[in-house]
Amino acid sequence: MQGYRIRNLNQNELTLAIDWAAAEGWNPGLNDADLFYFGDANGFFAGEIDGRIVAVGSAVCYDDHYAFCGLYIVDPQFRGRGLGLALTKARLEYCGDRNVGIDGVLENVAIYQRVGYRPFYMNHRFQTQAQERGFDDRCLRSIREEHMDDILAYDRRCFPASRELFLRAWIRQAEGKSIVFESENQIRGFAVRRRCREGYKIGPLFADDSHVARELLNALQSDILGATLYLDVPENNPAALDMVREYSMQEVFATMRMYRDGLPEMEHRKVFGITTFELG
Repeated sequence: MQGYRIRNLNQNELTLAIDWAAAEGWNPGLNDADLFYFGDANGFFAGEIDGRIVAVGSAVCYDDHYAFCGLYIVDPQFRGRGLGLALTKARLEYCGDRNVGIDGVLENVAIYQRVGYRPFYMNHRFQTQAQERGFDDRCLRSIREEHMDDILAYDRRCFPASRELFLRAWIRQAEGKSIVFESENQIRGFAVRRRCREGYKIGPLFADDSHVARELLNALQSDILGATLYLDVPENNPAALDMVREYSMQEVFATMRMYRDGLPEMEHRKVFGITTFELG
């Protein structure tokens, strides 16, 4: 379209993208606009016409090998004009030759395939009301600085790239809660809960096994009884699906996890809840 240009979003403008995400029903976290910027300060884009932003999207490059695209929204008044596709091409150009992941809405999977993405598995959003559930507080504690080296190493086994700046900010976020499961001086899992516009989301939820995942999930409900709680579960971890079904959690949304250059090598069986649909 004539007069259409693509540029970077600055940090203040990222609030607009988060507000659009809320309007789409994505229920973003209260601090997402600030926290996402720690992933990649140059990784947020806008398409604009005559100074008006009409499309937004992210392309967070975590390292030289891996990137994740998300937060992709076109103003409803401007859909169907190819503006989003142009934005997607610009984001992929920024990603270069990295392997790029997305959580694509199911109705657009065929469109994403046309720009080189391949589907691998679905991520399912589950919802419940926080309940009183027992947990062993002898192994659970708040994440402190003394845990961070081990937390970063554990995260790297469960995520395709190092993301230290982002993860440190994510763990320390306002109105959030982050806990670690530690046994015999070994970290066996950790999880983060963040306040959202509606209720709370848990993510990531990384754990050695179902027992540790349940302990973390139970502990993160104990101080918000009755609040709405969300967890985004990858279907390539059957133990995670068994856990949410055991808790009678209700599925409310799903995406297709897609990559351009194949499924990354990581310990998928430890991923009981992804961090976000927007940043992977």
